Amino acid sequence: MNSLSPRRRFARIAVTGLALTGLLSACGGSGDDGDSSASGPVTLPFWGWANGQENLVKAFNSAHKDVQLKYTKVTDQLTMQKQLSNAVKAGNAPCLVQNTAEYVTTWVSQGALADITEYVGSSKDKFNAGAWAGVQVQGKVYGVPTSSAPAFTIYRTDVFKKYGLKAPQTWDDFIAAGKVLKKHGIHITNYAGEDPSTLEVLAMQAGAHWYAIDGDSWKVDFQDEGSLKAAKVIQGIIDNDLNSKLSFADYAAVQRNYDKGGTVTRQISTWQMSGMVQNFTDSFGKWALSPWPTYKGEAAKTPAGTNQSGGMNLVTEQCKYKKQAAEAALWLSTDSGAVKSMASPETGSGVMPGLADSESYVAEAISEKLLGDNYEPAKKVVTDSLGTVTTDWVYGPNWTAMFTELQSQWGKVVSKKQTVTDLLAHMQEWTVKDLKSRGINVKG
Repeated sequence: MNSLSPRRRFARIAVTGLALTGLLSACGGSGDDGDSSASGPVTLPFWGWANGQENLVKAFNSAHKDVQLKYTKVTDQLTMQKQLSNAVKAGNAPCLVQNTAEYVTTWVSQGALADITEYVGSSKDKFNAGAWAGVQVQGKVYGVPTSSAPAFTIYRTDVFKKYGLKAPQTWDDFIAAGKVLKKHGIHITNYAGEDPSTLEVLAMQAGAHWYAIDGDSWKVDFQDEGSLKAAKVIQGIIDNDLNSKLSFADYAAVQRNYDKGGTVTRQISTWQMSGMVQNFTDSFGKWALSPWPTYKGEAAKTPAGTNQSGGMNLVTEQCKYKKQAAEAALWLSTDSGAVKSMASPETGSGVMPGLADSESYVAEAISEKLLGDNYEPAKKVVTDSLGTVTTDWVYGPNWTAMFTELQSQWGKVVSKKQTVTDLLAHMQEWTVKDLKSRGINVKG
């Protein structure tokens, strides 16, 4: 994704301490874990999509005699939600599933996840606070964090230098640079018609709160000040034709466009750099990192990105061996070899670990091959961004359905058939109606 994508994050799911009545429709408990009778090698189905996980599973299986992981690679994060939904309905969900923070509340409300607090709760201090918060709902733990979410801009230094431009510090700078580049047939960014994550993360950065808890109800607000501030930036980019419109359905074409200099910036996290490393041929050493642009007059603030940002491995309620699954998830996130392997954009996904000392993995998570002489300065950009990540974003109980609707409408924004504010108004009405149809208390 150009920005950080539905998927994403270690923003806090702030429902701790609240009564479930009216907030979540139907929550399943942990049930009988089925572990006491386990004998002999236990096989745990594990679904994920991240690069490098096959090797991670091989390492786990080599290190464990009594528990083995059986890995199935899923296409991407959104496909995961669909396949998991089908599996839960059919009663054959895998034991472990890769996922991200925005979907946890939804899956808990459907009774699909197991409460594994008793198995991993004592490991809380091994993880940074934001990443640990992402695996919780109502103070119960449903998975183990795998990643954090530093966010920054990556840009083509050669193109910016050629046209006398500096890395944009604010969104106003970003639009101004885009107008200069447009004169030379170059786009400053790419908005894929199927990916509304740009709106989500810019709204998050601007202080928006699409969902919030108000007493025993959910409060929905897609038209608050932060959302409208984000809408103004995005609309300015679209109205001035500063964005390319390449779909990630043709991933190779998107990467080729960046590599050839057709589009020259991305707002990303570390994990997206792995796709660039694996697909580029021409532009190695010509990229540099700069801080995520700010809104004019505001202090640095980066969104808790999406996709694999704030990632985790969750244990399902249908898993017969919940204890073993929880312990396997803990190993995958804390074993030093496993963590370094996944942090590397060459061998893994370039994800920043969700560990308490995640800053120590910055060198592994960014690519010297991609950045060249800009590699050393990039370390500070990433480290600094870890200290400015949003932590108060809340994911509602119908996030999956809401995001699907948002996604279905986003293409109309990119193609100029509706404005961003039109979309926000639609999502306000749609989300309130959907929550009420689920029997969930809502205000908005």
